[in-house]
Amino acid sequence: MAPMSLKATHPPDTPLYPIREVSRLTGVNSVTLRAWERRYGLIRPQRTPKGHRLYAQDDITRIERILQWLNRGVPVSQVADLLDQPETIDTPTPDTGDWVSQRLQLQAIIEALDLPKLEAFYQQSLALYPLSIAINELWQPVILTLEAKWAVQADQLVRRTLEAFLRSQVGIRLHYANQTTRGPLILLNAMPDDPGPLWVLMSALMASEQGYRVQLLDRSLPLEDLPQAVARLHSSMVLLSSGQRESDSYIHQALPKAAKALNVPIGVCGEVARLREADLRDSPVHMLGDDLPQAIARLRPLLREFGVL
Repeated sequence: MAPMSLKATHPPDTPLYPIREVSRLTGVNSVTLRAWERRYGLIRPQRTPKGHRLYAQDDITRIERILQWLNRGVPVSQVADLLDQPETIDTPTPDTGDWVSQRLQLQAIIEALDLPKLEAFYQQSLALYPLSIAINELWQPVILTLEAKWAVQADQLVRRTLEAFLRSQVGIRLHYANQTTRGPLILLNAMPDDPGPLWVLMSALMASEQGYRVQLLDRSLPLEDLPQAVARLHSSMVLLSSGQRESDSYIHQALPKAAKALNVPIGVCGEVARLREADLRDSPVHMLGDDLPQAIARLRPLLREFGVL
């Protein structure tokens, strides 16, 4: 059967868009768009005779409203009840109960070492939410909670199991994303005092989602080796991440010295950026913050400033 003729069925002033174009326009990946449709009925695209989804401008506007509610902290399970309210209505206080419940569930799954459930939760969270929201509302808070707990009572088995799981999942994602994107290459490295790659893995996931190619080094590379690494890997910038405070000598002397020796920008994200913001404020090191999605969003203007983009 031949594809439906859009021109014959719809007037010229009501164009329809395929899912790939809607994803480009809204920033919501196609997996998430399909999940919102199938699981919650939040959007109802038309279909061609062959079953391909076609979205009208009203659907795109609706997707943008869904994003607005999600960015206000409303879980996707509660968005349907809010979508049809007038836009002038006072914004309700988000019910954080569902987020709290999901965080507790994720933490329990991690601590139970239930890898099948962890994989299902990981895939579901990335399917239902834009990555920035999944990281901000679920993964980053849970990792912070676990690291605070491990600081009091270490649990190396749980930590290393989670690290291995995320290394595998993020590694697969990076492998395929790096093959299909032409974005600048980010050399992403852990800092020396970070006991594991949890923060650097989350940073890698976010950077890849934003269209960067990512060379991930989840063990700390000595700062003196960075110029060679940048040259041989053809990196456009170095991004360092840590969940720790890092040592005074590293922050005050070694890191600024390394930044001056590089011909590309060096940025810092993760908890260390919050803890050491004042120490590095007037240095050549670019402090990008502890909010990982926001930190990665700050890369674009930084790379423009350096003439990379």
